[in-house]
Amino acid sequence: MEKIELIATTSFGLEAIVRRELEDLDFEIKEVQNGKVIFYSDFRGIAKANLWLRCADRVLWKFGEFKALSFDELFDKTYRLPWAKYIPEKGQFNVLGQSVKSKLFSISDSQAIVKKAIVENMKDEYHLTWFEETGPSFTVKVSLLNDIATLTIDTSGEALHKRGYRIKPVSAPIKETLAAAMVYLSYWSSDRILQDPFCGSGTIPIEAAMIGRRIAPGLQRDFASKHWDFIDDSLWKEEIRKAYQAIDVDLMMDIRGSDIDESNIKSAIENADEAGVLDTIDFSHCDFKYAQYRGDYGIFISNPPYGQRISSDKDLNDIYENIKKIFRRLDTWSKYVITDEEKLESLIKMKADRKRILFNGHIKTTYYQFYGPKPKK
Repeated sequence: MEKIELIATTSFGLEAIVRRELEDLDFEIKEVQNGKVIFYSDFRGIAKANLWLRCADRVLWKFGEFKALSFDELFDKTYRLPWAKYIPEKGQFNVLGQSVKSKLFSISDSQAIVKKAIVENMKDEYHLTWFEETGPSFTVKVSLLNDIATLTIDTSGEALHKRGYRIKPVSAPIKETLAAAMVYLSYWSSDRILQDPFCGSGTIPIEAAMIGRRIAPGLQRDFASKHWDFIDDSLWKEEIRKAYQAIDVDLMMDIRGSDIDESNIKSAIENADEAGVLDTIDFSHCDFKYAQYRGDYGIFISNPPYGQRISSDKDLNDIYENIKKIFRRLDTWSKYVITDEEKLESLIKMKADRKRILFNGHIKTTYYQFYGPKPKK
């Protein structure tokens, strides 16, 4: 099968986690760059990566790369790539772009040049002057960095954080990809308690339950590449069948989620049911101060309110004062909190064992990690 290069794009700070995910899926890594992991695969790998990656944003097919110092050079080298071999005559496509530290700094002009080159290539190959564009969709991106043009085709379609289970959203939700990364970074395992007292629509508990039961995050959604004729439909069917066979439907875990907003809990219950993990998550409606933290060596992992989600500084101070009290009580637990509050350690009078800068959408946040003792065997 044809060997190709793929790029798993990711939010800043999650590159090492995505690399680990790809290695666990037996992909060969080429290199890791800021916001991306480049790896080798084939067309089957497109299906496998899209179905299984929990922390990546998209899977792109690296279609071509070359130096481009002029628009003529960009046009000619784009034209020479085998577009018509993969985009059918009725295929519809659009071109996105970005430019950093490159002579060709105009993004709109670069997009127009690449679009024209692809159209001319297809005209010559299909001997047509007009295309219906009623077939499968292809999103091409031209990325110019230090005068090197990289042309990619998006295999995912909608971003990978859109799992398909979130039928009841809430305000200011955490992205599913980031929630999964938080669980991975906590070193939680399915035999330990996991508790989120600010669960909102349930994203962190749901992602943990899906990890525990080995439910592929892409099983309930569609992908752009699923409709491409040159990828045999049997490859998708086989990878989907393998994903279903991997699910441990009988695994029960002690995962808990609570929230002060009753409508959030109703949403969380419906979302968990849609994800197929409601039977292993205990959701409750309560203020986080009164949540029950039963058991030892648990994992406290949460995304407490901050920024626009806080009505006043008094409310914010009250939240952190109570988090301090809870953390002191949970002396055998490991605690993980993501927030845009840069002074969390001084507010709760605890020094984090590790801090990571992560982005929740466009919001810069810090993931504070307070390690507890290892469970006694």
